Amino acid sequence: MQRRRVDVFNTYRFTVLMLVAGMVIIPLLATALGGFKSLGDLRTNAFALPTEWLFSNYWGILSGARLWQLLFNSMVIAFFTVFLTLAVAAMAGFVLAHIRFFGSRFLMAYFLIGLMFPAATAIIPLFIKVRDLGLLDTYWGVILPQVAFALGFSILLFRSFFRELPVELLDAAFVDGCGYMRFFWYVTLPLSRPILSTVGIFALVQSWNNFLLPLVMLNSDSKFPWPLGIMQFRGEYSSDWNLILAFITLTIAPAVVFFLLAQRYIVAGLLGGAVKG
Repeated sequence: MQRRRVDVFNTYRFTVLMLVAGMVIIPLLATALGGFKSLGDLRTNAFALPTEWLFSNYWGILSGARLWQLLFNSMVIAFFTVFLTLAVAAMAGFVLAHIRFFGSRFLMAYFLIGLMFPAATAIIPLFIKVRDLGLLDTYWGVILPQVAFALGFSILLFRSFFRELPVELLDAAFVDGCGYMRFFWYVTLPLSRPILSTVGIFALVQSWNNFLLPLVMLNSDSKFPWPLGIMQFRGEYSSDWNLILAFITLTIAPAVVFFLLAQRYIVAGLLGGAVKG
């Protein structure tokens, strides 16, 4: 009877996982296949195999300079967003996890409040502040707001992970004359590759797919990231949806590949700090 229950549970779990995987894979596969179709074939057979494989859709985008310019802009914005998010969130998480000071709980609660408000709710005051700082139509006008809105969740993950590290490491470091900064740099960071990968992936995906902030902050066509580049395939009365799907496939491929390479560290980072609060 016990074995039968285990088999039923495993069958149920496998079915649920297959459904979830299908909800993720089928849209990606349909997008990739849609890039090989003509516009008429896409409208009549959206989820079927192409009647005629048009490799020219992908080649026309790859051979143009526009795609690489958009990807370069996205890579610059994403790189600095990830770097600053990891640097600031790791230091703040370490302080909140290991150093007790007056107002630390209030400060942590203040960071967590940011999880309740998406960037769209503050887009008007954010635009005014960026304009006053003279950062409109610059990369930093997009990077700094993205870092600010990513810090709340990132600090929470770092703090939970750092609190799970053995306290004996910190005590032994103090006995050997090691301060907080040296302990953070030489001991904590080398042990934090899982959480660094996890936070880095979240910041990368958020920055790579961000549409609203670049749309509001950037005016020059030469600084547009890839989400804004999709507009080149939209006309006044119609859109080339087959080219749009091909363009989306080519631009999300780097993020998908990076996610697959780092998924082992992502799982380990999310599980870190899951036992204690």
